[in-house]
Formats: sequence, structure tokens, C-alpha cells
Amino acid sequence: MQKFQLQLLFQIIGIGSASGLLLDNDSLFIVSDNSHLLYEYNIKTEQLNKTPLVADDYTGLLENIPKEHKADYEAVTINNNDLYLFGSGSTEKRSSIGRINIDTKEALPHLDATDLYLIMQSFGGINPEGFNIEGAINDGTTWYLLQRGNGKSEQNGIFTLEGDISEMFFQIIYNPIELPRIDSVQAGFTDGIKVNDKLYFLASVEKSSSAHNDSKTAGTYIGILNLETMKVESTMLIGQNNYKGITLYKDNNSTLEFLLCEDKGDNEMISNIYKITIDK
Repeated sequence: MQKFQLQLLFQIIGIGSASGLLLDNDSLFIVSDNSHLLYEYNIKTEQLNKTPLVADDYTGLLENIPKEHKADYEAVTINNNDLYLFGSGSTEKRSSIGRINIDTKEALPHLDATDLYLIMQSFGGINPEGFNIEGAINDGTTWYLLQRGNGKSEQNGIFTLEGDISEMFFQIIYNPIELPRIDSVQAGFTDGIKVNDKLYFLASVEKSSSAHNDSKTAGTYIGILNLETMKVESTMLIGQNNYKGITLYKDNNSTLEFLLCEDKGDNEMISNIYKITIDK
């Protein structure tokens, strides 16, 4: 991975704090870390739809939720026809997994990941203050969850879970991952996607000592990790924006195109969607 082209592809008005992406045909599904909504943007028609992830009798805010109350959805993936939105687990209130059917847009009951996240913390030797799930990838019965190494522990890693998520029972493997640094501060995972046998990931450098406080971004890397060896093959700095979500856009003969979203760190309800093209 030696060359890349990065461009602002379009802006979506009506979404703030975008934190994860998933492209399905012409539908770009977007999650926000301060919202109880699933956003669906049709690239062809440029129409934006919003679907609540909570029950009809929910009386709280659906968007721009205060930090202390937000579910902090940081990752989205698909299994069969259901989308799964993973809370970061950085606090007790951020340990749920939202679910919604991609065809009917029916919101399904949330899964409580509290016990699973506690087991993962113990298994990976990660203290609660340093635990922060930022990416999720499903491959049948295999789930890859990307742990962001915020704070003093700097424990980036990948949890490989084998099992049925509806039962919340898994066999777990944890692999610590070493990522680049900027000015002695280590990058941390922000998202990833599986393409063939490779994991293409984003990792940003945020100068913060906390997994749940926002901070200034010094730069974001795109990288390739071999899922067989769990070793990083290459990384490349792509700018100073805080890119938080990645999804495959086009698989060409010699290049791959991905869509990226960024967290601008403000309450503006506009999300920038970028396209990055890299050599295979």
C-alpha cells in the first residue's frame, strides 16, 4: 500500500458525530455515537431516512444525547439481514448492542453486552478505564471486535469471538496489536472492514488520557492487517481528520475504494463522507 487518493465525496445534512459506516447496495447505513437512530442514506436518490433503535414508548432524546447518557454506538456490522450496532463499553451505560432488520427496518430488542465486555476485559487484561470497542466485523459465526488503546494503557487489540451472538456465548481469542505513533502518542483503532483475508483498518492519534473524553486528533492512519497471522502489514498516514468509519465502496482490478466518515468534534448536524482509493 504505497499510494492513495482521498476526496470529499459528499455531505449529508441531518447527521452529527458519525462513528460507523456500512454500505449495502445503494444504501449507506451510518451510526452516530450520540444518537438512538440508525441513518440510511441512499446514494442515488440522496434521500436520508432515520429509524429509531428504541421502543415506541421511549421518551428520551433521540439525537444530540448528552455525553453522560449516550449509548455511544461506535461500530456497525451485518449478520444475515440484521445490523448490529455495538456500544463502546467505555462506561456501564455504553454496553448494549442495538439491532435492526435491514429489510423491514424493525428495531429488535437490544442485547446486553455487559457480561461479555467484562469477560473480554478480563481475558485481554484490559482495565475498565482503557476498554473501548471501536470496530466490529462479522464473518458468519466469527466476530472481530477492535479494541482502541486509549489512555495510559495503550492496549490496541482484536478480539476474535466464535459463537452465536443471540446467546451471547463465545470462544474468545485476544491478539494485542501494535500501531504507529505521532509525537510519542500511539494511534488507536477507530474502525475496520474485512476484504478477502485482510482487515483494512483506521487508527487515529488522539491526545487524551480517557476512553470516553473527546480530544484533538493529530492524524489518522489506514492500515492492512493479516487476519491469519494477526500482524500489521502496512500503515499510511492519510491526514489530520478524525476518520471514524470505513466501508468498502468498490473492489477494482488494481485498487480498492472505501468510504470514510469523520467525527468533527462539534454538534453540527452535517457529516462529511470521503472516498479513499488505495492500491491493492
